[in-house]
Amino acid sequence: MFTVNESFDKTPKMMREIYCETLTELAQENRNIVVLDADLVSSSGMKPFFKQFPDRAINCGVAEANMIGIAAGLSAMGKIPFAHSFGCFASRRVCDQIMISAAYAQQNVRIIGTDPGVTAAYNGGTHMPFEDMGVLRSIPHITLIELTDTVMLADIIKQLEKLYGVYYLRMARKNVVSVYREGSTFEIGRGNVLKDGRDVSIIASGIMIGEALKAADMLRSEDISAKVVDMFTWKPIDAEIIEYCAATTGALVTAENHNVIGGLGSAVAEALVQTHPVPIEMIGVKDRFGQVGTEDFLREEYNLTAAAIVAAAKRAISRKK
Repeated sequence: MFTVNESFDKTPKMMREIYCETLTELAQENRNIVVLDADLVSSSGMKPFFKQFPDRAINCGVAEANMIGIAAGLSAMGKIPFAHSFGCFASRRVCDQIMISAAYAQQNVRIIGTDPGVTAAYNGGTHMPFEDMGVLRSIPHITLIELTDTVMLADIIKQLEKLYGVYYLRMARKNVVSVYREGSTFEIGRGNVLKDGRDVSIIASGIMIGEALKAADMLRSEDISAKVVDMFTWKPIDAEIIEYCAATTGALVTAENHNVIGGLGSAVAEALVQTHPVPIEMIGVKDRFGQVGTEDFLREEYNLTAAAIVAAAKRAISRKK
């Protein structure tokens, strides 16, 4: 079980800062690392990388499909491309290029989609990806990861220097709740148990990890013991830990900053029904579009809160046979 920060403080640095710093560090030793940007150099925090490595930083302009095609071509030439944009543009707008040019062609491409779900805030419904992971989850052999905090971000980016394949990383751009202790390492494809419990399991990812941990504390005050799992890899999903949660607690809640259709709840349910069916409740966006607002307002609007998780946990427990 992982040791986690219990303070719920925000990370001292923004996610985009750590993304840039980690890639810059790796690029100093590995000349094959190339960064591609879709005219979001400032928003993505990549100005320092562009300044230090102008020959390995490409601003593709507002042409995301072309950016993925270029990334696939660079991969074919032995490069390690990292292509980033807002999650809405890095997924649904470029789905065919990811499918054919990257995955079908068995290329080595990393795609970073930022501002997932309600973290898009004032960018509004058109820029608020509630469906990015669902859009990409059906592509064969793609790996889908939602990064929890800056500690996980740095470790996963370092791992991707050595791995091969098509990876989509979903991450907030700014400060997030600090969950993991410095120096923590992560196994792609394996869920992390953050709290143990006997009555219900809460399987969450991304910004919902903080809410899940708060919910577990709220449930404990009512003498309900909740297990909390960070399912940061959505594909391949960790079916083994899902079965373990079902067997040990008999009830599950999923929590995601994403549409429950095709999202984490769907992935967990698909695994669960094949191994150890138990009651499951899903916290997430219920087949709705995004809208303009503060992140706090949007969390309440879409029920992405600790209180909503607590209520779902009680419903799941009440459905136990």
